[in-house]
Amino acid sequence: MTRLTKEQKAYIAGFVDGDGCINAQLVRRPEYTLHFQIRVTLTFFQKTTRHWMLLYLHKLLKHGSVRKRNDGMSEYAIVGKDPVKQCLQLLYPYLKLKKVQARRVLQIIDQLQKDQDPQAFVKLCEVVDTFQDLNDSKRRTITSDTVRSQFLSLHLLPVPVETI
Repeated sequence: MTRLTKEQKAYIAGFVDGDGCINAQLVRRPEYTLHFQIRVTLTFFQKTTRHWMLLYLHKLLKHGSVRKRNDGMSEYAIVGKDPVKQCLQLLYPYLKLKKVQARRVLQIIDQLQKDQDPQAFVKLCEVVDTFQDLNDSKRRTITSDTVRSQFLSLHLLPVPVETI
């Protein structure tokens, strides 16, 4: 990542606040030990007529990839713990609208471990669930309840005892 001026950081943070998305989502990964992944992303959107702007941001941040979508929009996506953490730490002081999302993604990244305890992973999945409201998400299909149910069926979590 190039050395950014304060003005560049503030501009990019404003871009995120207006035409960006800071997100965490749950993804099925059957090959993973826990069968799920928490994916963190920082994404910028722009009409394809201004695709050059996303290329400029990519040149500054030096992470992720830029693509032209079929709907007339272009997207610059940074995916993964390390690059997202690096970018969010850089932009965090300048964010206004999406500061809560940035703080939660950084919290998830800091608590996520390679050999995650299933119970701790479910707790992080509950934090991921909060992005549905923060980002006005309508298409989430995998939630912490999905993960919890799968873990119970795989005997990765103790079966809850019902009390009377």
